[in-house]
Amino acid sequence: MIGKSMHRFPALFAALTLASGIIYASGSTNAEQSAPAGGHEQHMTVPQEPTHDMPGMMGMEHGPGAEGMGGHDMSPVDVSEAPAAGPEARGGQLLQPTLRDGVKEFELSTGVVRWSILPDLEVGAYAYNGQVPGPLIRVQPGDRIRVRVKNDLPNATTVHWHGLVLPIEQDGVPELSQPPIPPGGGHVYEFDVPDTPGTYFYHTHFGADRQQPLGLYGALIINDPEPRPDLASEHIITLGEWTVIGGETYPAMQFGDMLPNYFTFNGKSYPATETLKARVGERILFRLIGSGQFIHPIHIHGGPFQIIATDGNPVPETAQLTKDTVLVGPGERYDIVWTARTPGKWLLHCHINHHITNDGVEVDGGGGMTMIIDVSS
Repeated sequence: MIGKSMHRFPALFAALTLASGIIYASGSTNAEQSAPAGGHEQHMTVPQEPTHDMPGMMGMEHGPGAEGMGGHDMSPVDVSEAPAAGPEARGGQLLQPTLRDGVKEFELSTGVVRWSILPDLEVGAYAYNGQVPGPLIRVQPGDRIRVRVKNDLPNATTVHWHGLVLPIEQDGVPELSQPPIPPGGGHVYEFDVPDTPGTYFYHTHFGADRQQPLGLYGALIINDPEPRPDLASEHIITLGEWTVIGGETYPAMQFGDMLPNYFTFNGKSYPATETLKARVGERILFRLIGSGQFIHPIHIHGGPFQIIATDGNPVPETAQLTKDTVLVGPGERYDIVWTARTPGKWLLHCHINHHITNDGVEVDGGGGMTMIIDVSS
């Protein structure tokens, strides 16, 4: 792992080498070990004692048992028995409930799937109901809902209802609010939907540094009983990152070789992302969901937008900001309203330029987190 990191990320490796020298300079049991980097010898200070308590670095494990050992499971996704969703498959499809004794019941299953983020590129994904992002759950304030979860992953999992204020038993945190759902097992969540209309999402909370970037997230919308009459359409955009090396998919992390090289809106990379249609004068509601593990400044060409809600909380009209770029961090949600002003094909994209490429390559004016708003007169 370190050898590969030196070749792919020399600046990162140099920083880590310097940091390790600073951290251990005062130790009495350090040993010098040389490591090749680009044909040259670099010396790094390596402690001889166990270092598994170093946060974020040591304690890493490879393989399906790593989550239970307190380390990162950085192994590739095993897709040897996974079904292929097909390049035409789309995530975020509306999940219809079944009404039983006044309770809306939803069915979620987790599993491994071969998911196409581009027509010629499949990734190994962890998916709800075979799609990335998981299906859209849309409810009304005060609804009593029951969500039956079946776990077909090779690992345990849970479901957290991000942003909802619920009884602790429904919060989806392993060991604190429920036992983990074992492979082949199931769990039932049941609660009353809070009277807080807005944009939320659900995601795994077990081995989340592996499972969530591999696709275990989906939008949850609490409808407003009094929707705004001036909005022509609504579009939900979930943000995702993928690390693909040698044809294998690894969980995208802010660490060494796990840095992502593909980026998605709603499980697709441009030019496979959806093209939105609008007419001049129409106002469009975008619900942006920071469902990944990285920060993304989302920018729209063709004019500014208003931020009308953050994290499910409405922003009073007198406090609404007018911007053309908003920084969406992991876990954050922004509801923004954009007005189509002029005919043309306008871009909505992340403004970290590497994030609008596909493994460093631009296609048809972009890549990754790019989508087109096609405005007609």
